Amino acid sequence: MNYESPRILLFGHNGQIAWELRRSLATLGSVVTAGLDGADHELDLGDGDALRRLVHELNPGLMVNAAAYTAVDQAESEPELARRLNADVVGEMGQLGAALNCPVLHYSTDYVFSGKGDRPWKENDEPDPKSVYGKTKLDGERALLASRADCLILRTAWVYGGRGRNFLLSMQRLFREKDSLGVVADQFGAPTWSRLIAEATAQLLAQCRTADGGFSFGEHREEIFHLSAEGQASWFDFARAILDAGNESCRLEPLATGEYPTAAVRPAYSVLNNNRLWQVWGIRLPHWRESLALCLEERDG
Repeated sequence: MNYESPRILLFGHNGQIAWELRRSLATLGSVVTAGLDGADHELDLGDGDALRRLVHELNPGLMVNAAAYTAVDQAESEPELARRLNADVVGEMGQLGAALNCPVLHYSTDYVFSGKGDRPWKENDEPDPKSVYGKTKLDGERALLASRADCLILRTAWVYGGRGRNFLLSMQRLFREKDSLGVVADQFGAPTWSRLIAEATAQLLAQCRTADGGFSFGEHREEIFHLSAEGQASWFDFARAILDAGNESCRLEPLATGEYPTAAVRPAYSVLNNNRLWQVWGIRLPHWRESLALCLEERDG
């Protein structure tokens, strides 16, 4: 029996995860993007009316939200904009999904946790964000779940890749420009390659196909899963691995968080427990060092 390829509406276009999703989701349906800077459909996510018109016009079989306000420090001085993009819009997507019977997959962050701990955070641990960014992302999670849409939330952390603005690209640039560099050594997480986030998302969604060729999260609707690399590192560890792989001569110095003040509070311990993703979906990302090697191999190629 032949099925019409479902339309997947991807919010975000050139973001780190969205850029990868445009490719990894192509085997599951017809991917159309909404956002700025060359998206298939130009959309200012701050415009709720435009969002509703577009979703009703396209009538997608799945919505994937990889768009967000991610300027963590700037959010402290732009809380209303951060809340609009990270919370209000996500709730509106959920309402549209519920009304049109369209599942919604959304990405969230380790910043919903306080960072005050010494074991990997589980999905049911109590959120306690300490920054505007973290608070608005948590509000987005809650708004989506409250919409009662067929939805699923993937929390990830310390995302990097070969495009956009991220720690990997910043370090590679700074290593070329500086003889020495101080990097924070007392914050811990799991550096996670955007490519693997997108590929894991596609693997998960492939398990959510329905008999008519659409998508449904079924018994796992309205649930949260953690999706990050295995292992843990400090920013200093991550920088050292990047430096060693590039054979650069820059000298690295470990810094305490207090020596590198920022407008937003960063979680001191952001490692996520990914066991439930493996138990339910059979998906586990490789260790962060292995992922980094694969990413750098592609860039060097």
